Amino acid sequence: MDPVAPGPASSGLERHLRALGVTEPDVVRAVLSVPRALLVPEEARACAAENVPLPIGHGQTISAPDVVGWMTRALGVKAGAKVLDVGTGSGYQAAVLAALGCRVHSVEIVPELARSAAARLRDLGYDGVRVHAGDGSLGLPSEAPFDGIVVAAAAERVPPALVEQLRPGARLVLPVGPAGGAQLLRVLSRRGDGGVEERETLPVRFVPLVVGK
Repeated sequence: MDPVAPGPASSGLERHLRALGVTEPDVVRAVLSVPRALLVPEEARACAAENVPLPIGHGQTISAPDVVGWMTRALGVKAGAKVLDVGTGSGYQAAVLAALGCRVHSVEIVPELARSAAARLRDLGYDGVRVHAGDGSLGLPSEAPFDGIVVAAAAERVPPALVEQLRPGARLVLPVGPAGGAQLLRVLSRRGDGGVEERETLPVRFVPLVVGK
């Protein structure tokens, strides 16, 4: 899709992104190009231009745009990369990755959200995204390995399946911590020898990662 024309809202968002250290032109352009108001339920659209999390129904939320930008930056992926997006929600993170030029597989455990996100993304022309209904904590073995994995919900511990589905040199970005408690965004990088390097970054507050039974 073509980027939206710059305006007061996009200028404000760019300031928020830069305040978090998101300065890479391709990532900034991708975030600014996504029409967030068209990727959330109608009742949330009045606040879509604000840099705040938004409720999307079913007890779920989507993150503030600057956090989505930071997580996208932390993946370190470029156009053409195959990325797994765990927790589709409204499809906002998937749209940002697609705007960056990535091939995106997005997994959502709530079937209603998976269907509505897929319809919105299709209608907006994000043809590089495929939405799957399922347990994102298990990853998507049929499409692995991935050049990056991003998770939009907090896990109490890092799901092993996601680490295993990383291509050597790829990164996993996810919030880790208890529901309602202290959470940190972690960035895990898989080495060529199969080992993992990990660092903790921003304090955040995400909804818990829902897993299947």
